[in-house]
Amino acid sequence: MKEKIVQTAGRDNLSDFAPDFARYNDDILFGEVWNNDAIDLKTKSTIVISVFMGRGLADSSLKYHLMTAKKNGITREEIAAIITHAAFYAGWPMGWAVFNMAKEVWADEESALTEKEKFQKEIMFAIGEPNDAYAKYFIGQSYLSCVSDEQIPVHNVTFEPGCRNNWHIHHADKGGGQMLICVGGCGWYQEEGKPARALKPGDVVNIAPGAKHWHGARKDSWFAHLSVAVPGENASTEWLEPVTEEEYAKL
Repeated sequence: MKEKIVQTAGRDNLSDFAPDFARYNDDILFGEVWNNDAIDLKTKSTIVISVFMGRGLADSSLKYHLMTAKKNGITREEIAAIITHAAFYAGWPMGWAVFNMAKEVWADEESALTEKEKFQKEIMFAIGEPNDAYAKYFIGQSYLSCVSDEQIPVHNVTFEPGCRNNWHIHHADKGGGQMLICVGGCGWYQEEGKPARALKPGDVVNIAPGAKHWHGARKDSWFAHLSVAVPGENASTEWLEPVTEEEYAKL
C-alpha cells in the first residue's frame, strides 16, 4: 500500500490570510489530485515539471517539484531526458535554467558514483568485466566486453588511468592485423620506432600484421576502444615485454 501524500504548506503559510486557498492547496490539489491512482507519481512529476518549463517558471516552486520528482523515483538520467525533451518546446534558455536546479537536486547521486560508473555514462558500449584472462599482459586494470562474436569479432576494451598492455605483435600467414576505434577518454598508441600517438574518441588506428605495438590509457584519463580483429590465416598474437614506467612517464 503506497504512502498517502500529506501537504500542509497552504495552512502553514496562508491559513490566516487565504484559508480557502490553503485548503484547496492542501486538501484538493495534494490531498486528492496527487493521491489519485490513475497516474503514477513519476508521471505526475514529469507533467508538472514540463508545464512549469512551458510557462517559463523557474523559481523555488519548480525546485520543490524537482525535489519531489527525485523522491518519486525519477533518476538522474530520466530527469536529464525530461528536461532535454521539454526544452525543445519550452525554449533552450529554460532548459539551461532547469538543468542548473536539477544538478543541485541530484548532486548526491553524481558524487556517489564510482569513477568506473561515471566513465560508463560517457560511452555507449558496456565496460564489461575485469579482463582477468589477459591480466598478465597488462599493467593496471583493464576490462573486456564482447560487442559481437559473429562475422568479425569486436570487443570493447576499457583501461583505467595509467593502464596499458604489453608490447605485442599480431601475426598471420595472410591477412590479419587489428583495428582500434576509440570510443571514450584519452589514450596512447605506439608502434616500435615511432612516436606515441595520442588518441581521442573517434580516432581509428589500423595495425598491420607484424607491427610491434602497444596501446592504453593516459595516466590521468580512462580510455576505451573497440578492438576489431581483422580476419587472417593462422592468426595469433605474440605478447612481449611490458611498457616500462620510464617509457610511459615520458609521454
